[in-house]
Amino acid sequence: MKQTKLRIDSLDTNNNISFPVGTAIAVKKYSQKLDFEQILSRYKKRGADLVHLIEALIAYRLTENQSICRASEWINRPDVLEQFNLSAFEERTLFRALEAVGDNYEEIILLLQKSIFSQYEFPHTDLNMDWTSFVLWGTKAEIGKYGYSRGHRPDKKQITVGISQLSAPMNIPIGLTVQPGNINDQMHFKQTFLQVCPALKENSRIVFDKGGQSKDNLDLVLAHKMKYLSAKKLNLSDDKRIKSFVPSALNCVDSDKGIYGEIIEYPSRIDYFFFSKQLQRDQIEAKLRLAERKLAEAKEIQQALTKGKSLPKRFLLNNPLVKVTYTYQTMLSELTDNQAKKLVQAATITGREGFFCLISSEKLTLAQALEIYRMKDAIEKVFQSLKNDINIKPLRVWTTKSLCGAILIGFLAQLIISLIRYDYVELKQIAPKFIKISLMNLTVTIEITKSLLKRRIFSNFDPINELICCQNQAIT
Repeated sequence: MKQTKLRIDSLDTNNNISFPVGTAIAVKKYSQKLDFEQILSRYKKRGADLVHLIEALIAYRLTENQSICRASEWINRPDVLEQFNLSAFEERTLFRALEAVGDNYEEIILLLQKSIFSQYEFPHTDLNMDWTSFVLWGTKAEIGKYGYSRGHRPDKKQITVGISQLSAPMNIPIGLTVQPGNINDQMHFKQTFLQVCPALKENSRIVFDKGGQSKDNLDLVLAHKMKYLSAKKLNLSDDKRIKSFVPSALNCVDSDKGIYGEIIEYPSRIDYFFFSKQLQRDQIEAKLRLAERKLAEAKEIQQALTKGKSLPKRFLLNNPLVKVTYTYQTMLSELTDNQAKKLVQAATITGREGFFCLISSEKLTLAQALEIYRMKDAIEKVFQSLKNDINIKPLRVWTTKSLCGAILIGFLAQLIISLIRYDYVELKQIAPKFIKISLMNLTVTIEITKSLLKRRIFSNFDPINELICCQNQAIT
């Protein structure tokens, strides 16, 4: 009788080993293309080969991606060591490698820029710039400071990171800057911009959000013979525009999406003033929810006052070194629920809902300005990928040098994924997450034969990893 099912009780143990190999192949392929040997080898002359250690760390970041301690265990497996031409090493060797590249990360970025631009003929060098923060879990890095936390952990120290990215159709990151966690985007702007400026063509367009916008920063862009497009914070003069703005067929930008606008020209800049019905609805709904939360908080405080109880801890400053005396008085005793709700809604809703303004040094149509600014979404996806796909948070390394090194490893992993998406048209619309998963799925099984010879069996091919790993590669 023919066997049709796996017989569990007949399994025999063996010495075969399987591990993901797609990420390693992709990393080595782009390491060779970008000439990591030329870029990195100068920073470590003795001991384990720095280039191969960095390749292994990038592959680990794209595969297991846990702590550096775990990275040492993962890489020190015999077949992984063989994959990267390494000998067994101690855990501290990885920390030294991180410190070596972290101490020189800005020079490495400049060398990478030269390598990228020598390999590719890009249609333009227009740039997206943005900044974010990463939470720190170590305490020894001097660069860690308390600041505005985009990670919603104000109790933790953080660093701020700036990324420069060639805009569509490339969407390739080419710049990385690391600053203390209390540096805001306006202050961080100069370092991020000047790092990439020498690689850009004259008259390139720099796109960034309102967090990095200031007169000094705009003047800096113009002084380097570049153009800019940015959002700006609404002010009192914009309130006058809002009062007189009437959506009509004459100022319609997109009738389907309910977007209207007008252009205001100044001697030194052009304002592109927009109103979006959908944005207005979304912002009003969000502010109404905020108003409900504020009303609920006020009711909770009033209830505690009425009953003579202490206030809930979340309304108090929790610091043993600070002595505070609180006095609370709400208006709820004088108002009905409906009056209280209207009062808090009036304080929350400003009349600016749905309005936003872009500013530029070049003359564009309203539709062009809006479309170009919307394409800046690509750099926000880079941060999303770094945090959730490449997953370089939370940072647990200790010194400032190793911290910068860990960020650089994540950046290099993201750069490789971005280059893959640019090099292969078929993968242009594939999210980094799915490219990473596909590469992880490609595995190799090391089969130990009776004669103690090793036979490699590759498995789990799919269209994505075949495209990346099998072209000009010795994989069958």
